Amino acid sequence: MEIVKTKISDLYIIKPRVFEDARGYFFESYNKKEFIRLGIDQNFVQDNESMSQKGVVRGLHYQRPPFAQGKLVRVMQGSVLDVAVDIRKTSPTYGEWVAVVLTQKNKWMYWIPPGFAHGFAALEDNTVFFYKCTNVYNKESEGSIRWNDPTLKIDWKISDEILKDRDTTSTLFEDFVSPF
Repeated sequence: MEIVKTKISDLYIIKPRVFEDARGYFFESYNKKEFIRLGIDQNFVQDNESMSQKGVVRGLHYQRPPFAQGKLVRVMQGSVLDVAVDIRKTSPTYGEWVAVVLTQKNKWMYWIPPGFAHGFAALEDNTVFFYKCTNVYNKESEGSIRWNDPTLKIDWKISDEILKDRDTTSTLFEDFVSPF
């Protein structure tokens, strides 16, 4: 595996070694010993999977402490623009974000530690997205920042977005009070 650092500390793109032949492909998507070697020593306790149609935006979501979650995410089918926003108030990159395109072809993973708001836009129909989480989901601890916040200025690379009601009325970043 190869780890690629982003402009924000602790936020990584992970490129697995993929073995392909006439039968198909094989790769290790998670190996605790290898992740520790890469500097990601986490205990994953919950896996989630979602399927989205082209144009669906999910996010920007986070869990407040003590249920804050780190997420190791990847696309199993289709493609997404995946976005992580630094919401750690003492971080020098507070309010900055990194976007990466994750696809079933590149098989990249994105490590998003606690202290980030996370979201993605499905770039293809029937996109299957996988989340490996470091904490269990807790409804009372969920929070979100408006996906199209004018301060953050995220280019989601889509038009005619499809959203859940809560994502259209989430807190604007200028009104956001970080729990981290």
